[in-house]
Amino acid sequence: MQGPTAALLLRAGELGAAQPDSTAWYRQERGPVCSWPRKPQPLERRATSPAPWPRARHSEFRLPEKGPAHGQDWVCSPASARRLDCALRPSAHDSHAQGAENPRLPGPSPTRAQEDAPPLDGSLVLWRGFSKASQHMGRLRNAKIHVERAVKQKKIFMIQGRYPVIRCLLRQRGWVEKKMVHHLGTTLPQPHKDLDSSVMGDSDTAEDEDEDEEEAFRPPQLFDFDELLEFDDLHGTHALMSRMVRNEIPYFIWTTRRDILDCRFLSKDQMINHYARAGSFTTKVGLCLNLRNLPWFDEADADSFFPRCYRLGAEDDKKAFIEDFWLTAARNVLKLVVKCEWKSNSVEEEEAPRDKQPKKQEKKPVSVSPEFVDEALCACEEHLNNLAHLDIDKDVATPPCLGPEGWSLFLQRYYQVVHEGAELRYLDTQVQRCEDILQQLRAVVPQMDMEGDRNIWIVKPGAKSRGRGIMCMDHLEEMLKLVDCNPMMMKDGKWVVQKYIERPLLIFGTKFDLRQWFLVTDWNPLTVWFYRDSYIRFSTQPFSLKNLDNSVHLCNNSIQKHLENSCHRHPLLPPDNMWSSQKFQAHLQETGAPNAWSTVIVPGMKAAVIHALQTSQDTVQCRKASFELYGADFVFGEDFQPWLIEINASPTMAPSTAVTARLCAGVQADTLRVVIDRRLDRNCDTGAFELIYKQVNTQKWNCWIVW
Repeated sequence: MQGPTAALLLRAGELGAAQPDSTAWYRQERGPVCSWPRKPQPLERRATSPAPWPRARHSEFRLPEKGPAHGQDWVCSPASARRLDCALRPSAHDSHAQGAENPRLPGPSPTRAQEDAPPLDGSLVLWRGFSKASQHMGRLRNAKIHVERAVKQKKIFMIQGRYPVIRCLLRQRGWVEKKMVHHLGTTLPQPHKDLDSSVMGDSDTAEDEDEDEEEAFRPPQLFDFDELLEFDDLHGTHALMSRMVRNEIPYFIWTTRRDILDCRFLSKDQMINHYARAGSFTTKVGLCLNLRNLPWFDEADADSFFPRCYRLGAEDDKKAFIEDFWLTAARNVLKLVVKCEWKSNSVEEEEAPRDKQPKKQEKKPVSVSPEFVDEALCACEEHLNNLAHLDIDKDVATPPCLGPEGWSLFLQRYYQVVHEGAELRYLDTQVQRCEDILQQLRAVVPQMDMEGDRNIWIVKPGAKSRGRGIMCMDHLEEMLKLVDCNPMMMKDGKWVVQKYIERPLLIFGTKFDLRQWFLVTDWNPLTVWFYRDSYIRFSTQPFSLKNLDNSVHLCNNSIQKHLENSCHRHPLLPPDNMWSSQKFQAHLQETGAPNAWSTVIVPGMKAAVIHALQTSQDTVQCRKASFELYGADFVFGEDFQPWLIEINASPTMAPSTAVTARLCAGVQADTLRVVIDRRLDRNCDTGAFELIYKQVNTQKWNCWIVW
């Protein structure tokens, strides 16, 4: 008898004669149908079963390692057989085409009596309709040959999660899947969170993955016989081969979380789609901290592409944020003065030709005196002097323009003007001073144009994705109260506050962001691939700074998919709230910005990605056989300048819309081209991936390799 049939086998005589009223049927590989007796017979584990095939111990149909108690036998329930029969029963067309599919086995089709009769030569029966005499043993032999070839070529892969595209493409390349089966008690423990990793945001706690909830890791369960019924193909061929390789080493591993496997225990030729300690740029805390070191790696300023960000749980960052909020409010006062002056001049020009008519007596709103503008001017001038280091010669005893109490009163009047509609009174001489100081500030504050005048900030959990726990806020006291009332937030320092982009680029009055994929195939030298295609995600509600609800300002599909599109939205916006990057480029051309994509947006996104990776190169553990696909989220300013919001590990591949169904399948296919095909052919087609950065002159000892 053949080797793969050496496990879970029954001698034909042990089944007995088939009964016409059998309770279950099983058909494997379009084979003949056999009936089971009404009362299932126990399945014996025979140590004396012949197994001439050298790899018989790796048989596809071996039962779970944890066997029954002594003296008990394996039993397959009729219910399990019924489920399998329903899943695998072929159609009439399949039965008709049987002869053409297997030219090696010519002859008439067996009759029902022949099918039900046990083999006369005393051969072993493999489940139902699968015996040594069966015509479908040819397929079993072919599966064994395919598996032996895959093992020899090291083409065994393992996937945690669904990822049907990855599975299909690997199988087309001759790979065989080893099912990822977790036994209770064998999962990796959560890594120890030391102080350094918590502060730097580079620990491997897997809360930064972008994969959907339904793709999340499920608690491990013991393998049981019913799992054999969960075939992912019509005839069970791949499940058969998966059982054959269950004890083989996988050489390609794809998981949704990087803490599923410990890379330190992998051999140097095992590929895995994660790098350890990548949280230094895939968590909000890590990205916030590491980008501050950018001047040590490149001649660039992180404030030119990454909105200002602070850790609310760290006392030094908390103090810096408070000072930033104060100065932003002062700059906003200067902006409001210039804006009010511009509006008043525009109104006078419009009303000049008209006959002036007496206005109705209106209730005068609360007004704020010009001294409020003087305080804002003083604070901004002092800030400019500090940036220019002109405060070195300043007397230490000289008090600052505004102390903590002064700033508290200043913010109260600022809230009255911005949120309560109070009238901002100013002098003509103050207007020119405001314009001059704003011009000087634009030269040293890169985020002047995008920050607006309402001082809105976003409070974010530091290691979560898909918009969970995010709040937009515009009152300093509320943000500080949120931190102070949550001791855990203060303890782990994982919550961040980031400046909100108050003047984003809008499409038909609606906010959107863009998901951009990139692939890292090496950290020494740093090698980065940028994907040509991307997609944008719209909010369901029209944009408004007066409404700070997440439905207006967060474009994550995981949030917006639960909301209904506003009836006030523009009719040209897509109902599923997604556009491809090609559609976005067409819109830019229609709105008079045909070169914005190629000259501003794409170069800005590439630079931001490279800078974020440069600052994390010394933190991420480099492993030569690893790679990782990331998803960066960008928001654009009114000048088309891209602003990096966050970088996600394990970006979702869920086909939530027609746009993502096409693009996500494409990026998975092209990822395999880069990480698998290019290893054999350096000139192979890499699809939409473009190599945008490969570092030179690096020190080899920085790279961490597992031998």
